[in-house]
Amino acid sequence: MEQMTFTLSATRQLSGKALAGVVGSGDMEVLFVAGAGQQLTVNLTTSVDNSGTRWRALFDRLSAFSGLPAGEMTIHDFGATPGVARIRIEQVFEEAADA
Repeated sequence: MEQMTFTLSATRQLSGKALAGVVGSGDMEVLFVAGAGQQLTVNLTTSVDNSGTRWRALFDRLSAFSGLPAGEMTIHDFGATPGVARIRIEQVFEEAADA
């Protein structure tokens, strides 16, 4: 298991909190809690060692596509593919936007 923390620039504000996915399913879960400010803090626990570059690239793509919201995100990953990871992250952003 590897643990990582990313502090990323946020360009938008959301409200509320959201949860997507279930780590026990062999997938991943993402919890997002909106916050004030201009940073998104991501606390990540993954079963895939040495995957920091992959995660950084995923957040760079998300930031370029739609911007990242301010707040705190917790990710528990059990080897999800990059596509599934992106879907779960986008799901919590969408749900928090509707909160």
